[in-house]
Amino acid sequence: MSETSRAIVKTVAGQPTSDGAGVKLNRVIGTQALPDLDPFLMLDEFRSNNAGDYIAGFPDHPHRGFETVTYMLAGRMRHGDNQGNTGLLRPGSVQWMTAGRGIVHSEMPEQEDGLMWGFQLWVNLPARDKMTAPAYQDIDPERIPQVRPAEGVTIRVLAGDAGGATGPVAAPATQPLYLDIALADGARHEQAVPPGHNGFVYVFEGKARIGETVLPRGSLGVLGPGESVTAAAQGGDTRLILVAGHPLGEPVVKYGPFVMNSEQEIHQAIADFQAGRF
Repeated sequence: MSETSRAIVKTVAGQPTSDGAGVKLNRVIGTQALPDLDPFLMLDEFRSNNAGDYIAGFPDHPHRGFETVTYMLAGRMRHGDNQGNTGLLRPGSVQWMTAGRGIVHSEMPEQEDGLMWGFQLWVNLPARDKMTAPAYQDIDPERIPQVRPAEGVTIRVLAGDAGGATGPVAAPATQPLYLDIALADGARHEQAVPPGHNGFVYVFEGKARIGETVLPRGSLGVLGPGESVTAAAQGGDTRLILVAGHPLGEPVVKYGPFVMNSEQEIHQAIADFQAGRF
C-alpha cells in the first residue's frame, strides 16, 4: 500500500427500511449514522429473492434538485417518466437520471419472481444546476467497459477512469468515479482516486481489506484523504463498489424527494409539484 493510499475513517452498516410501495431496502447513506457524504445524499441496496419484497415497485413519484443513479446486478425494472423517457433496467445496466427542476418517474419490476438486486445512489447537484432541464441516460451493459488490470481483478467502469478505460457516464459538476470491482480470493488492487474527492467503498459480496480495516458484506467504509485506495479480498471471492465524487460544499436541505439549498426552495418545490409544474 502506497503512502498516499486512503484509509477507512468510518464504517457504517446499512439499516433495513422500505420505500416506494413497500420495497424492502438496505439504506447505507441517508441514515442517522451517515446522513450524507458530499456530494452523495443516499445509497440503497435492494436484494431479495422474495417477490413480495419488491413486486409493488416504485410507482410515480417526483424528484427535484439532484441525480439518481440505478445500477442493476440482477432482475429487470422498467423506468418511465413524464418527460417521455422509458427504459428497461436489466442485469449490468445503469440509469443516470438528472431530476433538475423536476421530474415524475416510476420504476416497476418486469418480473414476478427471482432475484432482484441492485443499488440506487443519489448525487447532489450544485445550486447553479438544481433548476436545469431534466435529463435521462439509459446505459446498456454492453456500453460499460470491463477491464482486468491484474490476475484475479475484474473492474466494470461505470464512471471515471480505471485500467485504461473510461466509463460512459459524465457528470461535470461532481466528476464521479463509480467502479464495480471483483476480486478473486487473495487478489488485491490499488485504484487511483482524485485527491480532492470524497469517497466510499461498499462491500456486497465476500469480505475486503482496505488498509488496516476489514469490511464484511453489507458494510460501507468512508475513505480518508489520499490519492488511491487499495482493496484486497479476504477469505474468498469479493465484490465491492468504489464511488467517489467532487464535493460541492453547499448547504443541503432535504425534504423527501426534494433536495435544495434552502427551506424556501423546498417550499417552492412542494408548491410547484402540487400545481403540476414538474
